[in-house]
Amino acid sequence: MSLETMRPNPTWDAASYEDAVDTLEAHNDDLVYKIWGGDWCKDCRKLLPDLGAALEAADVSDERIEEFALDQDKEGPGVEEYDIEYIPTVVVENDDGEEVVRFVESEDLPPAVWLAERLEDEL
Repeated sequence: MSLETMRPNPTWDAASYEDAVDTLEAHNDDLVYKIWGGDWCKDCRKLLPDLGAALEAADVSDERIEEFALDQDKEGPGVEEYDIEYIPTVVVENDDGEEVVRFVESEDLPPAVWLAERLEDEL
């Protein structure tokens, strides 16, 4: 793992987010989660541990989670290619490399819930 902030939050309660976990689990073999963040970033430290716990609860394999640690200038791998401006950013792609949904730091729901709701709409 390249981001310490993606370590699953041990106090996160999967039962409280059953719908989100079920949706993530239903697609755990056909989606790739590309996550940009920084361990120095306050928003990443707040949001990513719960996302890590949700992906773990949904049995998403490590091979389907790609983490990109950015420096404090928000520079690093894939930033230009994916037009990363704010972190955390989570881009979910299908196996053909097509973007399905994108979570950017300022959404109004936790990443796992927001992503699950959009995946339900898209898939």
